[in-house]
Amino acid sequence: MSLKSTKVAPSVDFDHSCSDSVEYLTLNFGPFETVHRWRRLPPCDEFVGARRSKHTVVAYKDAIYVFGGDNGKNMLNDLLRFDVKDCSWCRAFTTGIPPAPRYHHSAVVYGSSMFVFGGYTGDIYSNSNLKNKNDLFEYKFATGQWTEWKVEGSLPVARSAHGATVYNDKLWIFAGYDGNARLNDMWTISLQDRDHACWEEIDQSGEIPPSCCNFPVAVCRDKMFVFSGQSGAKITNNLFQFEFKGHMWTRIPTEHLLRGSPPPPQRRYGHTMVAFDRHLYVFGGAADNTLPNELHCYDVDSQTWEVIQPSLDSEMPSGRLFHAAAVIHDAMYIFGGTVDNNVRSGEMYRFQFSCYPKCTLHEDYGKLWENRQFCDVEFILGEREERVLGHIAIVTARCQWLRKKILQARDRQRQKTKQENGGEGDEGAAAGARDIPSGSRLSSRQPQLEVSIREAEAQPFEVLMQFLYTDKIQYPRRGHVQDVLLIMDVYKLALSFKLSRLEQLCVQYIEASVDLQNVLSVCENADKLQLDQLKEHCLNFVVKESHYNQVIMTKEFEHLSTPLIVEIVRRKQQPPPRLYSDQPVDIGTSLVQDMKAYLEGGGLEFCDIILLLDGHPRPAHKAILAARSSYFEAMFRSFMPEDGQVNISIGEMVPSKQAFESMLRYIYYGDVNMPPEDSLYLFAAPYYYGFSNNRLQAYCKQNLEMNVTVENVLQILEAADKTQALDMKKHCLHIIVHQFIKVSKLPNLRSLSQLLLLDIIESLATHISDKQCAEMGSDI
Repeated sequence: MSLKSTKVAPSVDFDHSCSDSVEYLTLNFGPFETVHRWRRLPPCDEFVGARRSKHTVVAYKDAIYVFGGDNGKNMLNDLLRFDVKDCSWCRAFTTGIPPAPRYHHSAVVYGSSMFVFGGYTGDIYSNSNLKNKNDLFEYKFATGQWTEWKVEGSLPVARSAHGATVYNDKLWIFAGYDGNARLNDMWTISLQDRDHACWEEIDQSGEIPPSCCNFPVAVCRDKMFVFSGQSGAKITNNLFQFEFKGHMWTRIPTEHLLRGSPPPPQRRYGHTMVAFDRHLYVFGGAADNTLPNELHCYDVDSQTWEVIQPSLDSEMPSGRLFHAAAVIHDAMYIFGGTVDNNVRSGEMYRFQFSCYPKCTLHEDYGKLWENRQFCDVEFILGEREERVLGHIAIVTARCQWLRKKILQARDRQRQKTKQENGGEGDEGAAAGARDIPSGSRLSSRQPQLEVSIREAEAQPFEVLMQFLYTDKIQYPRRGHVQDVLLIMDVYKLALSFKLSRLEQLCVQYIEASVDLQNVLSVCENADKLQLDQLKEHCLNFVVKESHYNQVIMTKEFEHLSTPLIVEIVRRKQQPPPRLYSDQPVDIGTSLVQDMKAYLEGGGLEFCDIILLLDGHPRPAHKAILAARSSYFEAMFRSFMPEDGQVNISIGEMVPSKQAFESMLRYIYYGDVNMPPEDSLYLFAAPYYYGFSNNRLQAYCKQNLEMNVTVENVLQILEAADKTQALDMKKHCLHIIVHQFIKVSKLPNLRSLSQLLLLDIIESLATHISDKQCAEMGSDI
C-alpha cells in the first residue's frame, strides 16, 4: 500500500478488502504542515494594491482574487491576485469594463468565472452619488474579460452587505441592506445560460432569520448556513440553516448545549465564515465593542461549537472586521479588514485545517443500541413489566445506580445456579475476571441477565438508555406537549439514577421548548412530579409581561388546579426575590470519561472475553469490541470461540503490548494519542479490524511524520523492523547515522537485536566517505 505525499493526514475512503495489501508500509515523507497553524504570508504591497476592507476574496485553482472594497478614503474596483504556491502578489489581467468601485458587494466562483453582485457605490470622499446596486458582473479567469449580465424581468432590490453563495448551478442572494431597511428576502439566478437567465424570488418557509446585514453565509452538507450579523432588532448569535431543496429555514438551537460545553461565539457582525469538510469556521468581526481573534468551529454533524486552539508556532492575526476569507485545498486564507483604530489592513494569513476523519465513538455505540446485537441484560420495567434489552458493559460504565442493580441481579442469578447445581456455581464466570491468570477461561455462553426496575416506564427508560450509549437525547419537537412531558419523565429518572449530565440536558431541553401553548401543561406536570426547578421556570415564564395576559385567557388556565392558579396570581402580584447561586453546576461525566475509567479498571468485573497477546491475557468486553470493530462483530456473531479467548494480531504481525493498549484506548474511548512507535504497529489496524473510518490511521501517519526524534528513534527502528515498514526503517537509519554521537549514548542501543546493530553499522559504513576513511586510516 502506498500513500501519496500530503500536507495533512489523509481522509481516504475505506476498503476493508485490502487487508492483505498492508504488509509493506510506504509513507513517502514529504512537506507536512502543522495542523491548526496560522501563518502570516507576504502582505500586499501598496504598489500592487491598497490596504482595504469591505472587499471580497474568492479562490480559483491555486490563487486568491481580491476585488473592490475601500481604503478608508475611496471605493476600489481593482482586481488583485495572490498565488498561494509562490506567495506572490500581482494585479490580475483584466479587459472590458469592470464593475464601478464598490464595497459590501458579494463575489462567488462558478465554473471558470467570478460573479460580482450588488454592493454600495459612489464617491465616499465627497459623499456624492452614493447608492446600492443590483447589477451582476462576470469575470472570466482564462481571458480576464469583464462583462455585465443584462437580465430581463424582475430584479432583486438593490442592496449591500448581503450574503451570496453558489449551489446547484445557481447564484443565491440573501438579505442585506437596501439603504433604508435591512432585508431577509432571497433571490436566485441560474448561471448556466446567460441568454436565458432570469432572477426568481424564493418563497421561504420555516424559521426565517430576521432581516439582517453584515453576516457571512457558507454551504455545507447541501445546506446554507447564516451566522449572526446586524438585524433590525438586535445583533444575535443565532445559527440558521437553509435547505435548498425544500426552501426551509431552521434555527439551530443552542439552548440544548450542555453547561460546561463550549458556547457559540459571541454575537457579532463583519465576520467571516467558511465551510471545510463537516465544519464551519467563524473568524473575527465586531463583538460587543471588541475585535476578538479566536477561531470558532461548528461541527455540522454533532451540532457543537468549539474554539480552535492554534498550534504553538502560530502567527495569529489580530482581531478585525470586514475582512474576507476563502478556502484553497486544506487551508483558509484571510485578507485585509479593518483593525484597531479604523486602520485598513493589507495582510494575508493562512490557517491549516485538520483533515482528520471524525471520531465515530458516539455513532458506533449508538448503532449497538439501535441494532440490539450481543445484548446480555434485559430490563423489566414498571407495573406492566415491559422489557428493554441492553448491554451490561455500556450500562455499568455509565450509571452507578444501574450498575448496583445489575450486580444484585447477577448475585441472585448465581445463587439460583448454585442451588440448581447442588451447591456448585460457575466459578469461572463468577470470578468476574477480577484477577484473570494466564490460561483461565471465560464461558462464551452466559445466560441473559434479568433486572427488574419498578421505578421506570419503558418509553422514558429507552430515552435514558439512548443517552447512556451516545451522550445525547433527541431534541423535542417545538411546541409538542407530549414530547416535552416525555423528557420530564426522563428528567425524573435522571434524578433517581443520579445522572447529572442527563439532568442538565433534560432541564435545558425542556426550558428551550416551553412556549405559550404548552407552558401550563409543563407547569402542571412539573408540580405533579415535584420537579421544582422546572416548575419555577414555568411560573416565571407565565408571569412575564408579554406572556401573562395571553396565558390566563386560555382554556387550559380555566382547568388548572386551584393551588397553581393561586400561585401564578400571587407571583404576578409579588415576584419572589431572585436567588443566585455561585455553586458550580455538576455536569457529570461524559461517555469518553466513563469509557476511559472503565478500560482502566472500572469494568474489570464485567469482562466477558479474553484477548491473548503473545499468550498474555487481557480481559475485555464483547459488546464494546463489536460496536467499534467489524472484525470483532463478525467473529462474535458467527465464529465465537468456545473458550472465550481471542488471539490478537494485525495481519501476521503481533503488536507490542504498549501498542495494543493504545489500540484498546482507541476502541473504548476514541483516544488517538500514543508514542510514535505505537503508530507503526497500528497503521494497518483500521483496515484489519474494520474500524468505522481511518481516523486512527490518519493520526498514526501524522504522528510518525512529525515526531521521530533522536530520543525515540531506536524504539521506532525496532517497530519499523518488526512491521516491515521499510521506508520508515530507512528514515530511522538516516537519523541514526547523522546523529550517531547522540544516539550512541542512548541506553536502548545496547538492547537492540544483533541484526539491527548490523544494519546500523552497515548504514554508517555506507555514509562514511573515502576521504573520512583515509583520515581514519592515517590515525591508526
